[in-house]
Amino acid sequence: MVLYNWLGIVITGAFFAMGSTGSSEIKNTNLSDTLHYPEETHFRNLRQLTFGGDNAEAYFSYDGKYLVYQKTSLKEGIPCDQIYMGKIPESAAEPFVPKLISSGKGRTTCAFFLPDGKHIVYASTHLGGDECPPVPDRTKYGNRYIWPLYNTYDIFLADTTGKIVKQLTSSDGYDAEATISPDGRLMVYTSDKDGDLELYCMNLKSGREKRLTHTVGYDGGAWFSPDGKKIIWRASRPAPGEEESEYKKLLAEHLVAPTRMEVYTANIDGSDVKQVTNLGQANWAPVFMPDSKRILFASNHEYKRGFPFNLYMVDGDGSNMKKISRDKGFDAFAMFSYDGKKIVFCSNRNNGSTRDTNIFVADWTE
Repeated sequence: MVLYNWLGIVITGAFFAMGSTGSSEIKNTNLSDTLHYPEETHFRNLRQLTFGGDNAEAYFSYDGKYLVYQKTSLKEGIPCDQIYMGKIPESAAEPFVPKLISSGKGRTTCAFFLPDGKHIVYASTHLGGDECPPVPDRTKYGNRYIWPLYNTYDIFLADTTGKIVKQLTSSDGYDAEATISPDGRLMVYTSDKDGDLELYCMNLKSGREKRLTHTVGYDGGAWFSPDGKKIIWRASRPAPGEEESEYKKLLAEHLVAPTRMEVYTANIDGSDVKQVTNLGQANWAPVFMPDSKRILFASNHEYKRGFPFNLYMVDGDGSNMKKISRDKGFDAFAMFSYDGKKIVFCSNRNNGSTRDTNIFVADWTE
C-alpha cells in the first residue's frame, strides 16, 4: 500500500531529462521534479525504471537481476494493485519491460522472491471475487487515512509465469505483508486471525508457524536481517484508554489507521523485542542494511503536516540517525540487493507534476 496515496499528497514539478551518463539535467528551477538531489550522496548512477501510475514495494530477486512489485494505473486499465515482474536493465539505454504475474483478479500486495528466483509469494483477494474490493469512505472517519484489512487477503506461492503453486494461508481474516528469510526456509507475515494485527513466522516446508508478537497495536511490514538472525517491523502502540478503544473499534470494522508507527526489532523467534525509534508520526518500511546492524526506514517525523516522507539511516539502537533521501514528496519502500551493492526504492520524484509513484534503482555507496 503506497503511503503517498494514504495522505493524498499533490506534488507539482518540472520536466527532466536523463543524460547518457545517467545524471539528471534540470530544465527549470522547480526541484519537485529533481531526479537526484545533491545531498543524496549514498546514491550513485540513480535510474528511474517506471514512468506513470502507482508503482510500489519493488523488491530484488536474490541474484539482483529482477524486481517484483505492485502496480495500479487507471490509464492502463489497472484499477487496483496487481503484481508485476521485470528484469533490471543493464544500462540506462535499455527499457524496463515488466510483465504481469498475478491473475489480474481482485487486489494484490506485498510480493517477494524466493531464493531460487523462480517463485514468489504475494497476497491476493482473488478468492473473494474478481473485482477490486471497495475502499473505505474516509469521510466517515474524519477524512483520516484508513487502511482496509480485507478478510479475503491470503498469501500464495506462485512461479514467475504467474501460475499459483500453493495457497500458504487460509484464515478467515487479513493475511498479507509477507517476506522471506535469506535461506528461504521461513516466511514472516501479518494477520488479524487472533483478533489483533500480529506477526507470524511460518516454516514453508512444514507449514508450522509461530506467533511472534503479543502487544495491542498494529504489527506489520516485517523483514529478516541479511544474516537471518533478526526481524524488523513497524508497529503502532495505542495508549490505554481512548487511543486503544479507537484502535479496537476500527479493527472490529476491519480497518486500521496506520499513521503513528515506530520501528521495532526482535530475534526471529520473537524474543528480545526492542523499540528502535521514538520519533512520533509515521516511521515505517524499515529494513536492515547489508551489515545486519544498521537500519534504513521511511519517516515523516520532521514535518508536522505529514509529508514529505524521506529515508533515514540509524544504528540498531536508534542512534546516529542520518537523512538519506531528499525528495519533497515521498521516498519509501527501500531494499538493498543481497550483495549490498544496490538499493531500490519508490518515490514521487521526477513525476512530471502528477501523483505518480515510480521505482528507482541506484548503486549504494558508503
